[in-house]
Amino acid sequence: MDIGKMSSGNDSRPLIFGEVLFDRFPDGSAILGGAPFNVAWHLQAFGLEPLFISSVGADPLGEQVRSAMQEWGMDLSGLQTDSHYPTGVVDVSFHQGEPQYHIVPDSAWDHIRYQGLPLLPADGLLYHGSLALRQVVSRSSWQWLKEQTTVLSFVDINLREPWWDRETIGQLLTGVHWLKINGDELAKIVPQLGDTENRIHHLFDSLPLAWLIVTQGEAGALAVSAQGERLQVRPKQAVQVVDTVGAGDAFSSVLIMGLLKGWPMEQTLRCAQQFAAAVVGLRGATSRDRDFYQTFIAAWQLT
Repeated sequence: MDIGKMSSGNDSRPLIFGEVLFDRFPDGSAILGGAPFNVAWHLQAFGLEPLFISSVGADPLGEQVRSAMQEWGMDLSGLQTDSHYPTGVVDVSFHQGEPQYHIVPDSAWDHIRYQGLPLLPADGLLYHGSLALRQVVSRSSWQWLKEQTTVLSFVDINLREPWWDRETIGQLLTGVHWLKINGDELAKIVPQLGDTENRIHHLFDSLPLAWLIVTQGEAGALAVSAQGERLQVRPKQAVQVVDTVGAGDAFSSVLIMGLLKGWPMEQTLRCAQQFAAAVVGLRGATSRDRDFYQTFIAAWQLT
């Protein structure tokens, strides 16, 4: 298989592993989120039927997660309920317009267990980040998933202090085929080199990457392939920003869709940038308004 250009077959399906939680905002609102959950939510809206693997507590917030997924038509077979640990919560604050996160430790999603997982996709990709690997139970289950499947790996690093270290990141990146990272994260994981170009070369020398995608905020995103192809996408116009929570997750969801559908990377990047620009106009990372997604479904001919 050309891992730079996947093609979608009958069994091709995204496998999304990681945290689901509630983002609590300064105004007292609480919005369902978590990077993997956000990605799975968008992919469901776009018709890709992801298998989302996570865990919630046996509590009212956990019931809200389960109800929201059911109403959205998502597969619940990978969502576990833990009677010992609560559903995850993150307190979000803002500093100069950028979100800051206090991620409550020892939540249910830290204890995702591989026992009892449903039948895994035969084809497609496995998406995850670094946060869900911060504790040993979920990290062990992630390792089991990698050993049990032949699906290819898409990593969106999503570093959150203090829940990462160089050793764990090294394990996470082993065997990665597509890596999405922002400029600050790139500097953190390759601190021994002083500029972006050398850091990019180092990652290609160290990892079996097909594509590296570096997001650059208002400057857009840069995609580099193992064959040396370079693509740059920038926002076409200024957008009304409500908050930037989940913009990267929106971008990742369309990257995944483009890979599974066999789109050219240039088209995939353009659509990903377009969707991320729309999501910053939302409060929180997702929408329950199907019309919000219908605009993109029609434009991208997702039928």
